[in-house]
Amino acid sequence: MNKYIKTIAILTGSLFLITACNSNTEKNQENMKTDKNKLDAIFPKGEKGSADLFTGNAYNIGLVAPDSTFTTAVGNVYFEPRARSNWHTHPAGQILIITDGVGYHQIEGQPIEVIKKGDVVKCPPNVRHWHGASPDVGLQQLYIVPNTEKGIVDWQEAVTNEQYKKE
Repeated sequence: MNKYIKTIAILTGSLFLITACNSNTEKNQENMKTDKNKLDAIFPKGEKGSADLFTGNAYNIGLVAPDSTFTTAVGNVYFEPRARSNWHTHPAGQILIITDGVGYHQIEGQPIEVIKKGDVVKCPPNVRHWHGASPDVGLQQLYIVPNTEKGIVDWQEAVTNEQYKKE
């Protein structure tokens, strides 16, 4: 009789563990569905960008300040959905490394490109462009501005809603 009681106890315990694991898996899958638009932050969010330079909420944190040895600026920008930069140029160009989310990049006169996690974008020197998040999902990007002795950025006018929606 003891053998049967032990077997029943083991089976009951196993059933309990399986049920608990399935319940947690379902909850995790539910959370993933709810948080599908939430980005995984690698770096701190940083300071909110000026409304004179960005439409919507964009946050910047500098990671590497240029100096006479490393004439390169590196930072992280987090764009909330629909946020975007103004049109701008970089005297020595810019490289963007998309670390999470979905967004847009446009070089003046060219179609808007969809950019997403893992993409690398090269913005040529002195070429007008803008970049930012998609309407539904935010965007995180590392920016690299080389040869800062030539200058860092020349900000221009805001990207209009019509330009942004021309996807």
